[in-house]
Amino acid sequence: MAASTSSRRFIDALVEELSISDTRYEQANDSYQSLGRWLNRTDSTIAQYDPAVYVQGSFGLGTVIKPLNLDEEYDIDAVCELKRLGKASLSQERLKILLGREIEAYRKSNSMVKPLREGRRCWTLNYADGAQFHMDVVPALPNGTEVRKMLEARSLNAHWASTAIAITDNERPDYRLITDQWPRSNPKGYLEWFKSRMIVVLNERKEKLAKSISASVDDIPDYRVQTPLQASIMILKRHRDMMFENDEINCCPISIIITTLAAHAYSGEEDIAEALLAILSGMDRYVERDQQNMAIIRNPSDPLENFADKWAEFPERERSFFDWLQQARDDFAEVAGLNDPQVITETLSPHVGVELAKRAKDRALGGSGSLLRGAVVASGAAAPSFGATPRVPSKPKGFA
Repeated sequence: MAASTSSRRFIDALVEELSISDTRYEQANDSYQSLGRWLNRTDSTIAQYDPAVYVQGSFGLGTVIKPLNLDEEYDIDAVCELKRLGKASLSQERLKILLGREIEAYRKSNSMVKPLREGRRCWTLNYADGAQFHMDVVPALPNGTEVRKMLEARSLNAHWASTAIAITDNERPDYRLITDQWPRSNPKGYLEWFKSRMIVVLNERKEKLAKSISASVDDIPDYRVQTPLQASIMILKRHRDMMFENDEINCCPISIIITTLAAHAYSGEEDIAEALLAILSGMDRYVERDQQNMAIIRNPSDPLENFADKWAEFPERERSFFDWLQQARDDFAEVAGLNDPQVITETLSPHVGVELAKRAKDRALGGSGSLLRGAVVASGAAAPSFGATPRVPSKPKGFA
């Protein structure tokens, strides 16, 4: 189904309104680079293990969206990988303590008032109220060799295995033991797989931006441009957030499932509306089934991991995902056939938010859409900053 010109303009404008500024991405980048420099300083107690801090999650994928309200925080997900340390040397608990001491020293050195918090798998640095973000830092060790052997032994795709890591989980019974059986992750591998699904369009847009500002393509960070795949995921996340805004039974579809299925279904469309409709049409084809008809959504960077593993235990989550998918299909198919900007706004308002829909309409009528990310072409005055207004933040919904 082809989208009307008015609906295409509205969808483009909707993404512009959902997009965060370059300032947000730069602050996320500065935050984990600053921590990395601290951990590698001369008198660091872990510098000898070559700590590397890098971003993961929606900031790395370029799919962050503005929060539903100003009380919500941005969640910067980071990894600290100690590259010269192995699982045979220490327990998960010991690794977490080693890193936690240095992060606490970093917090004090930077006069951060809020205390360091320990999560199940991470340490959480809470920045000042006006910053509107916190950073979750996951301790990790290299695990590429082991994961590659494991996948190849099962004849599974090990293409992305070299960057696999072992992480900590304080709810595991072996948390305090020295063992090879650590929880696994591979955010770098997942990011590279995700980029591979949109690499042609990504490179084309980086080249276009570089030419427009007389810069080298190598000097253009990925976050400066936006692909239809990223834009579609942002729209789907907002639609999901609105549909499950009052979710009290934890059935909201998780972002990693939406992102993975959307990336599989994306076929290189260069128009956001086309990409969105194609993705919605094809997402469910990438949900596999085992012999017991249980759902499998494989982690492309570690095919042994099933992102839908909780659906067997909580079948209401599977029902909620497919209910959401059908609702999104219906909503955006209806919008695709509309021509009146006011009718489009009224149709989508319940599903993306009244104020967001109004701003998207105004932007669409103003003709300010762009193939590049909104923050790239917007004036400096238009780009929102972190600001200094005190707030009492809450945890964002579905920002992963």
